[in-house]
Amino acid sequence: MDLSFVILIEMLYAVATLVLISAGLAVVFGMMKVINLAHGEFMMLGGYATITATSLGVNVFVAMLVIAPLIVGLIGLVVERLVIRHLYGRLVDTMLATWGLSLFFIGAATMIFGNTTTGISTPIPGFAVGAYQINGYNFFIILVAIALVLVLLAVLKGSRAGLIARGAMQRSDMAAALGYSPDRIYMATFFCGSALSGLAGAVLAPLVGLVPTSGGAYIAKSFITVIAGGPALIAGLISSATSFGIVSQIFTFAVSPVMGEVALLVAAVILLRLMPQGITSRFFKGKL
Repeated sequence: MDLSFVILIEMLYAVATLVLISAGLAVVFGMMKVINLAHGEFMMLGGYATITATSLGVNVFVAMLVIAPLIVGLIGLVVERLVIRHLYGRLVDTMLATWGLSLFFIGAATMIFGNTTTGISTPIPGFAVGAYQINGYNFFIILVAIALVLVLLAVLKGSRAGLIARGAMQRSDMAAALGYSPDRIYMATFFCGSALSGLAGAVLAPLVGLVPTSGGAYIAKSFITVIAGGPALIAGLISSATSFGIVSQIFTFAVSPVMGEVALLVAAVILLRLMPQGITSRFFKGKL
């Protein structure tokens, strides 16, 4: 029973991690059709914002849940105004521009913070379950992921702002005809996507040693999760994160963590071969 409980928690943690690292990209890529290759660097900036804020005496939870998303969101706002807004509808140009941005952020972080590994300790201690030890911070990550999905669902489906944003992404000309500014809607949406990326990087910062190139560890998983999810934003995010998280943890416990990562990539290849348009192109049709 103890082992079963530990495996269940680790599976939920793996799913929650994939949801967190992919939510910001799901908004930017899934809604706006912007291929943001600097997504990992936005997460890295969220981690550094958290570490810097805590070193200045700010409560670690305030730094993770408020300050880091706000700072990264503002950085994303500047990026959207200066670069991205000129490239909407030009996928290749957007890829090149965001790849250049990722290199810029890595270089800037290296100059400011150095190329050494830094980090913060987990604010929630672990505890024993029989003969096994569980990281108590994993529960916090699971709760944050659940809250994030509920907030996204409430905003995109239940609020006027969310409905306007979704409508503008599908038919910007109709949104303009109804008196809404597509330019401002795109700006606000990119701000929210960047803030979600910063939140993910901040929440995961206590678990990893942070270096300026840390974003590279997340970019592949986040793109795989979002693309495999298909056209539905939230349903696709949850279904693909659940599928890949469970597969990864099964192989992690059965073989090794390295095989867990390999199994995730193999599962993604097989899934996309069977369902090229993603999970929600065949299942959960009509869901958000």
